[in-house]
Amino acid sequence: MSDKSTGDVAADGYHKYMEDVKLMSETGLEAYRFSISWSRLIPNGRGAVNPKGLQYYNNLIDELVNHGIQVHITLHHIDLPQILEDEYGGWLSPRIVEDFTAYADVCFKEFGDRVASWTTMNEPNIGALASYDVAIFPPGRCSDPFGVTKCTSGDSSVEPYIAAHNTLLAHATVVSLYRKKYQAMQNGVVGISIYSFWSYPLTNSTVDLEATRRCIDFYFGWILNPLVFGDYPQAMKKNVGSRLPPFTEVQSELIKGSLDFIGINHYYSLYVNDRPLETGVRDYKADMSVSLRGSRIDPPSTQGPPTNVPSDPKGLQLQLGYLKETYGNLPVYVQENGKQNSQPEASLRFC
Repeated sequence: MSDKSTGDVAADGYHKYMEDVKLMSETGLEAYRFSISWSRLIPNGRGAVNPKGLQYYNNLIDELVNHGIQVHITLHHIDLPQILEDEYGGWLSPRIVEDFTAYADVCFKEFGDRVASWTTMNEPNIGALASYDVAIFPPGRCSDPFGVTKCTSGDSSVEPYIAAHNTLLAHATVVSLYRKKYQAMQNGVVGISIYSFWSYPLTNSTVDLEATRRCIDFYFGWILNPLVFGDYPQAMKKNVGSRLPPFTEVQSELIKGSLDFIGINHYYSLYVNDRPLETGVRDYKADMSVSLRGSRIDPPSTQGPPTNVPSDPKGLQLQLGYLKETYGNLPVYVQENGKQNSQPEASLRFC
C-alpha cells in the first residue's frame, strides 16, 4: 500500500478468537460457520500437519463448544496450497481429488467430534468462474476476451467446466469417506454451498421463460443436478457440448446423493431475458445465452448486472421453494444473505 501498511495482521482472529467468541455468545449467536485454511493446516498440500494450525483450530472449536455455540466448518473457501497449483494445476487436475480427500480426512479425524456440519466447498460455481474464466480469484487464469484483465495463461472456454467437474468428484469422494468412516460415530452432516440469485423472467414470452430456466440450470443445476441426479442439466449439455466433461457410470454413482444438505448464499434477485447463442469461441457467460439486469427498467449490462442491487426476501423464498421441489426436500442452510455492497468481486458473481 502507498502508506506502507500491509494485511499481515488484518482482523487478527488468530490471537483474538477468545474475544470474538465471547462477543458471539453475548450477541446470542447459536452457531458459527468458519472456513479452515488448507494451507495453514497442511502447508505442503499433503503430508505433515502444521501443529500451530492444528492447535489454533482446536482452540477455536473448543471455545465455541464451551460457549454453547454450534460449530459449522467449510473445508475449502478459495484457499489452495500453492504447491499443488505448481505441481499439477490444482483444480484442473483429477489428482486434486486424492489430496483434498486426505486433507478432509485430517479435519474429520482431528475436529469431527465437535463439529455439527461440514460444508466441503464454498460456492464452487463462482470459484470455477472467478478462477478460470474472468480471473479475479487465484490462480487467475483466462483467455481473451473473457478475463477482467489480460491473463498470461488459461482457456475460459473449457477450464471452468474442468475445475467444477474435479470439484464435484472431490466433494463426492469426501462425502463417501465421511459416511463410511466418521458419520455414525460423530453424528455430523456434510453438504456443499452454492452462490445463487433468484431469476425472474423479464417478460412472459416463451424465450424469456426458457432463458430464466436455463439461467437457473447454469447456476444451481451445474452443481446440484450431479449431486442429486448424477449428471449435469440437459441445458448445459446442449449448449456447452463436448467442452462439458462427462461422468463415467462409476463417477455418476459416486456423486449421486452425495450431500446431506444444500447451503446457499443469496443476496438479491435478477431479471433474465434471452440472448441468442453465440457462434465461435464461447465461455460460460456466452454458453448460458441470457442477459441479466438488476431491475426491469435497467439496460442489460455487458459486464454483468450492476452490483448495487437491493436484497429481495421474496426471491429468497421462491428460491427455497424451488430447491425443495426440484431436489427432493433436502435440508437447506442459508449460509450467507443480506445486502451485498458494490465491489469488484461482486461483478464476477453474476458473470
